[in-house]
Amino acid sequence: MKTEIINHLREIVETNLISFHVPGHKLGKIYDKLGYSDIVKNIYKMDTTEIPGTDNLHSPEGIIKKSQERASKAFKSDETYYLINGSTCGIQGAIMALCNPKDKIIVNRDCHQSVINSCILADIEPIYILSKIDKETNIQEGIDIEESKKIIDNNLDAKAILLTYPTYYGKTFELNEICDYAHKHNIAVIVDEAHGAHLGLSDRLPKTALEEGADIVIQSTHKTLPSFTQSSMIHIKGDRVDRQRLSTMLRIIESSSPSYILMSSLELAVDIYETKGNELMEELLDNIEQFKEKNKNTSFDIYNEDDKTKLFLSSKKLGMTGYELEDLLREKYNIQVELANYYGVLLICTIGNTKEDLDKLSEALEDMSNRYKKDSYIECLEYPVVIPEKALNPREAFYKNKKSVKIYESIGQICAEYVIPYPPGVSLLSPGEVITKEIIDYVILCHKKGMNINGIKDLNLEFIEIISD
Repeated sequence: MKTEIINHLREIVETNLISFHVPGHKLGKIYDKLGYSDIVKNIYKMDTTEIPGTDNLHSPEGIIKKSQERASKAFKSDETYYLINGSTCGIQGAIMALCNPKDKIIVNRDCHQSVINSCILADIEPIYILSKIDKETNIQEGIDIEESKKIIDNNLDAKAILLTYPTYYGKTFELNEICDYAHKHNIAVIVDEAHGAHLGLSDRLPKTALEEGADIVIQSTHKTLPSFTQSSMIHIKGDRVDRQRLSTMLRIIESSSPSYILMSSLELAVDIYETKGNELMEELLDNIEQFKEKNKNTSFDIYNEDDKTKLFLSSKKLGMTGYELEDLLREKYNIQVELANYYGVLLICTIGNTKEDLDKLSEALEDMSNRYKKDSYIECLEYPVVIPEKALNPREAFYKNKKSVKIYESIGQICAEYVIPYPPGVSLLSPGEVITKEIIDYVILCHKKGMNINGIKDLNLEFIEIISD
């Protein structure tokens, strides 16, 4: 058949790829392991619409309402909504539920691009908190608490603060302290917990954002729990959120034909979370500890972050970049990681991973240590840590006239598009910000080494769009 997408996806399944990337069900292996395979194999027959008995996601009164109530109980929220447009629509809905046009929102600079897109859509002014960077790994470590308090003090008219917790790489911070401080100043707290839907499964993991005091929490259930890609949840706690307004915003943003397949997969994830989740998580954390012990003497430094399900493998000692390591693992060992940066690769482990997956990875690391180690380390490359000057807010820049110029001629000009290393989808430059040589040098060098760049129209990075007014 001339079905390009299907043919390639079949090939991945048939080669039994070892997955250390999202989604959390790991090529459906967890469904087979736990006895859900019959449901999943026939789930295409459940693709339906709003007919008698199937309820309506945008006004749930029956089966969807009951399913969401079960999810709310499992995740310890006051109310939970299923999302079928991914966490992006949850972030958009949360921001627009709390902020009016021209309002301020405080956000961590290493926020997902959907936050800035929300500011464009809703005409909201983002105020950034500088995020910390580990110079050894270029891993984003989250916010500094005292710096965050200063930003709040200087922007007491902000309607909300949005924070990413945990970071893509699994780092956390004293979220409870920031929640308390923001609440004292009548500022609501939104948490992008896209990579933390699993945190409630073990005391060996950081506390959840709801436990730490957040008002709205958005989770990508599909990333670290076993639901299908694009299925997420938004959880509400307390009385700082106008739930009717949030529901209205979600109706505007989400499809008017919500997928029953995605909703069904969310219900499967909730069932697994409730009935098997704790046991599977303890097993996974034990397997990760054994993996770390087994690989202490390889040519890799293993960073196991606050969220113990995230592993960062530094390839500096091996003398290769993370981009080279990612390619080598896929081509030679049939192992796919979540992402690469200049210094190494990130692995996302979930309750869908098995001991055999980690054993295969151990064998690969040992083999690479023996076969591929070079005589010298890779050169150092500093991540740009200064937030670019904001000449226009994102919405103003988005609607201005633009022109394309050679990329090094853009320095000092106002950027008219995004420059986003992907994954993780964190913007180095956003519309309205002044372009610096530091960022252009970094992006050009990393692109040559293998980094993918999103947002910019010229994928060769020879040209960039600037504001022409």
